[in-house]
Amino acid sequence: MTVSIPNMALAGVKILDLSRILAGPSSTQLLGDLGADVVKVERPDAGDDTRKWGPPYVADKDGELTNESAYYLSANRNKRSIAIDLASEDGRDLIFELLDHADVLVENYKVGGLAQYGLSYEQIKDRYPRLIYCSITGFGQTGPYAERPGYDFLIQGMGGIMSLTGEPEGQPMKVGVGIADVMTGMYAAVGVLAALHHRDRLGVGQHIDISLLDAQIAWLVNGATNYLADGKLPTRLGNGHPNIVPYQVFGTADAPMILAVGNDSQFVRFCKVADLLHLTTDLKFSTNPARVAHRQEVCELIEGALRKRKRIEWLSELEGVGVPCGPVNNLEDVFSDPHVKARGARIEVPCDWARDGHVRLLANPLKFSKTPASYRRPPPRLDEHREDVLKDWLSSNK
Repeated sequence: MTVSIPNMALAGVKILDLSRILAGPSSTQLLGDLGADVVKVERPDAGDDTRKWGPPYVADKDGELTNESAYYLSANRNKRSIAIDLASEDGRDLIFELLDHADVLVENYKVGGLAQYGLSYEQIKDRYPRLIYCSITGFGQTGPYAERPGYDFLIQGMGGIMSLTGEPEGQPMKVGVGIADVMTGMYAAVGVLAALHHRDRLGVGQHIDISLLDAQIAWLVNGATNYLADGKLPTRLGNGHPNIVPYQVFGTADAPMILAVGNDSQFVRFCKVADLLHLTTDLKFSTNPARVAHRQEVCELIEGALRKRKRIEWLSELEGVGVPCGPVNNLEDVFSDPHVKARGARIEVPCDWARDGHVRLLANPLKFSKTPASYRRPPPRLDEHREDVLKDWLSSNK
């Protein structure tokens, strides 16, 4: 049966999720965390492609590996799964019945892909005038690339982030997770919330067209705006910052650390601790613009000083005087960090088919004082909730 928590921010909102992979599912997972009732529509034969994107896979009660990959688990909690064959007349009819009760439809088919089933926005907008219809694609509904399929890695390359990422003499590098997908999902969730508010005021739904490439370019932020301001192509700086120095990884006597000096007063405090106070009166280093202009020279001097002592000593002293700094953590370090534990970044969601009786997932980072996120359901197995969904949404068993 459905689990409803009336005081949740999105309680009562029904979302029909026709998306798969990461951008769409991460968006609907976020909305589900905030209380929306999300029904995940999947292909009867295999379901969401990411179910098999492993290893690793989750083990069942008997210790046998399931078809549920960790990748799939990352973006599909707080949903119910129903398998529907859109190529069949019965399947299409069922989708139309579900849409009679839906507030939002989220899909990431290729442009025009749902038209063959009579489910494009133009085909259904008059029948469902209050529906929020969110289309997530690689390149958008318009433009010369609209028909192309889009993948995160491809978008990171085309959208410019790889030109800014990596060592100066090395290859352009992608971000280590599907960040173009995830950020597109975030923008999509914001768009859905805005469209719901508009509908609540004026009574009409609308179409949201969000693409991976558009979103990728939007979150280039200062990297792109620097270029737009002066027309100069930025170069890769490794772990350095284009506008702030020192703001990068430095070696110490035993382990790397991050030094993130954001202003000149912090630089003075750092120099006092590092016995480099003479740098604060040198015109080449005394201000941030000067340090940016003499980046290599000042960073070599700083690293030379930092390598004389161990990281833990530097972190203790610099934190004590308010200089931003920190370790470079691996994931074991991250999840054992006392602050991360205190903030509840790792959660365990009860799951009756998993070996341990739960699955370990990442928490929603939003902290609400009145309507907190909740973790009501583990990521569903394929077609796990057919009877529940049909009963709850259609008030009948089919």
